Formats: sequence, structure tokens, C-alpha cells
Amino acid sequence: MTLLISTTSSTGPVGSATIWGLLLLMPAIAVLLFLANMLEPVERRIERMRYRKWPAIPAVIDIVSVAFCEDDSLIPAMKASSCNPYYQATLTYIYNYPDRQMGDYHRRFGNEDDANAWANSYKGETVKVHVDPRDPTRSVLEEEDL
Repeated sequence: MTLLISTTSSTGPVGSATIWGLLLLMPAIAVLLFLANMLEPVERRIERMRYRKWPAIPAVIDIVSVAFCEDDSLIPAMKASSCNPYYQATLTYIYNYPDRQMGDYHRRFGNEDDANAWANSYKGETVKVHVDPRDPTRSVLEEEDL
């Protein structure tokens, strides 16, 4: 006597198609995420071209500070996965256009000593900032201008 055992998949033809559809969709999602990350540098370059046309004004770095930061992500799920503490060095500069204005520049460091050394090296230095002629309260200091 022969016993035949039939095995059938619970997914069936519809479930199988859904699985294959998801498998094909995953690379497409990965490509879209990659392209979205690439878009940020493009936007930054466009913004840089815009403010590079603003007048360059001398400014003096008046205040330097270093702060410990745990995470700056606003999305709770991102906070849990990207908990990379860092030290943020801030250079606060003062310029006259046409009145006395203030701006700042931030840079991240892995340790406090490096952040303090970098920030303190700029205290009292004169730098070039680009000021928005339509709104003199807006200014940009780029690292290459330090």
C-alpha cells in the first residue's frame, strides 16, 4: 500500500506573485533612497552658487563654543538607530552690513579636545562672509573662507 502525501503551498499563485512583487520592489526603493540622498548635495551646490553672488564682507569671529550633542534627529526611529554623539564647535561672527549683524558656523567633532582646539584657533580672526543684500541678517560662512 502506497501512501501519497500531497504538499501544497499556502501562498498559492497569488501569494507567490505578491512575494515576487515585493522582491522586485525592494531594489527600486533602495535606488529611490539613494537618489534622494544624492539630491541633497545638488541642492547644496545650487544654494552655494546663489550665495556666492552675495557681497563678501569681512567679519570677526567674536565667540567660540563647544557643546556635547547626543543626537539631532527629529524622527524617533532615526534617533535609536543613529545614536552617534558628537561635539559641535560653533564660531559666532560679527559683521557690519549696514548695521551690526551676527551669524554663526558649526562643525562636528568626535572628541571635545579637537573641537576646542579648532574653535579656539579662530577666536578673534577676521573672515569673509557672504551677506544676502535683500536681508542683511542672513549670512553664510563656508569652511574654505576660514
